[in-house]
Formats: sequence, C-alpha cells, structure tokens
Amino acid sequence: MAAEPTPRRFEDAIVRALNIGPTSSYAERTIDITTLGRRSGVPRRIEIWFHRVDGRWYLSGMPTRRSWYANVLAHPQFTVHLKHGVTADLPATAVPVVDDVVRRRVITAVLETQNLPEMVARGLPRQNFDEWFAHSPLVEIVFDDERLRTASAVRSH
Repeated sequence: MAAEPTPRRFEDAIVRALNIGPTSSYAERTIDITTLGRRSGVPRRIEIWFHRVDGRWYLSGMPTRRSWYANVLAHPQFTVHLKHGVTADLPATAVPVVDDVVRRRVITAVLETQNLPEMVARGLPRQNFDEWFAHSPLVEIVFDDERLRTASAVRSH
C-alpha cells in the first residue's frame, strides 16, 4: 500500500498543478469548478480550462453568455477541483476582470493558446480577438489559501 503524501509534498503537487504555462497540455489546463447557481443556489460543477498569465490564474470562455459566469457574479466564492497530477478541491473567489488593459493582456495570452496549430488541427476555428475582448467572460481566480498564492508567485519568477 502506498504511503499517504506528506502535507508538504501534497502542497508542492498542488503548486505544480497550478503552474501551467503556454506549453502546458490540454489535460494540465483542465479543471472542474463548482459554482452556486445564481438563482437556485444549487451547486453546479463543470469542466473548464484555466489560464495562468503573469503569475495569476483566470477563467474565460467563448464569447457568449456562460452560466458559470453568471453564477460567480452572483456568488463569487467557488471551488476549483484540480484533477491532473493531483486531486484537490481549492476554495477560491472569482474577481471579474473589467480593466481594459488587463483584459487585453489576458485575452491575448488565452487566444495564443486557443489558436495553436494543434487546436486548429482539431477542427476548432481560429478565435477572433475583437470578439473575445468584447464578449468573453473573464474572471481572476483568487485562491483563498494565501500559501498557494505566495508559493506559486515565487515559483513563477
């Protein structure tokens, strides 16, 4: 029987899973999130990609209405479920990104990933920056555990 990971090793595994970058695989970018329904208050779990830009984490999506986005606007506390390299449920807060400079920087980075040749080869159309900038949901993920924010920020430099 395998030994349980020590708390430090578990925390290190979480930090590694959060340290995604431009060359990270689809699996490494894939998480689940659980939000509370904006009207019902019922937990809703979906699979989504997360992005890391300048040492911060973000959720975005195709330029259309998204239920998860409406949910976090109404109830900003949600849970990030890591499932690649480590399984962990991380409480977080969604902070809508409204500053145009930050939106431009983050959406540019997100689309660099979305428009990679392997994405286009999978039959996904190239994404248009102007459409994403005008209509895509974008929130920063702020993890409730300060140690995760600090450890990941230190390792990103």
